[in-house]
Amino acid sequence: MMNTVFETVKTPHKYGIVLTPPDSTKMVDSPTIFRMDSTWYMTYIIFDGRGYETWMAESPDLLHWDTKGRILSFTDSTWDASQKAGYVSLVDIEWGGTYQPKQYNGKYWLSYLGGSDHGYEAGQLGVGLATTQDISVPTEWTRNPTPVLSASDADARWYDNLTIFKSLIIEDQEKITGHPYVMYYNAKGEEKDTNRQGFESIAMAVSDDMENWTRYGQQPLITMHQGICGDAQITKIGDLYVMFYFGAFWRPGAFERFACSYDLVHWTPWEGEDLIAPSAPYDKEFAHKPWVIKWNDVVYHFYNAVGDQGRVIALATSKDLHAEKSGVPTE
Repeated sequence: MMNTVFETVKTPHKYGIVLTPPDSTKMVDSPTIFRMDSTWYMTYIIFDGRGYETWMAESPDLLHWDTKGRILSFTDSTWDASQKAGYVSLVDIEWGGTYQPKQYNGKYWLSYLGGSDHGYEAGQLGVGLATTQDISVPTEWTRNPTPVLSASDADARWYDNLTIFKSLIIEDQEKITGHPYVMYYNAKGEEKDTNRQGFESIAMAVSDDMENWTRYGQQPLITMHQGICGDAQITKIGDLYVMFYFGAFWRPGAFERFACSYDLVHWTPWEGEDLIAPSAPYDKEFAHKPWVIKWNDVVYHFYNAVGDQGRVIALATSKDLHAEKSGVPTE
């Protein structure tokens, strides 16, 4: 079964860089891809030295992207003043589906990594929520005044009691977990039995109303007890859930992986070759932070690439789109 999934989702053809920072002092990161009407949208984050802001771009074809503007900006004297890294919620997870985000209570939602300290993912971070009426317009989203998950929560677990990073909220239509909304997030904590800390694991929280979130279980879903397992994206292929995520530093570099589940809770990690690993000059350091979709019989794997072009958004595909464009026969 795992081999079948690998063959279904693999993207051996690196298309190249699709989004770059506005200048050499900044870095782009963490693509989220969704579709409204006939237009594709990407939210992504820019780091400029102070922290993260969230931006949006659009595309007619998933290959050519135009920046439209900011949707989460720096503020003063708020819990999230210097860190607002956003990820659109409730995007259709069906493999080859609509990839359209769903509204809840008449609004579109995103969760975001928030914090007040200056620097790269500095200080104690938490998960914030923001909403908008029109997701296709690059205007400032309305943010909740306080985080919905924080490392300082009374019910913080050992694996998330230091800081919390990226999050993803999906709809569990069948309420397999007993709740309609599920959040996957990666976090750092201190493992008491070993006193190891500083590694990132993927964990889970649930909600009935998108506003109030409860941690699910007492253990992380995926961890290597070292390095990073992070940035989960969920898709559903038939009756199987597939989690794309990245690994880093439990072996050299950063690379793309996946795991499978029938219940959204118990995950079996793939043990074979990486979905994407560093191989090109532009991703020679890291190839990580996935967003993977299938559209018109082509699999598109967007990822964060770090190499000789700085930190950029790159794309790999299941078919060689360069060869198809040039008229060279492909399989």
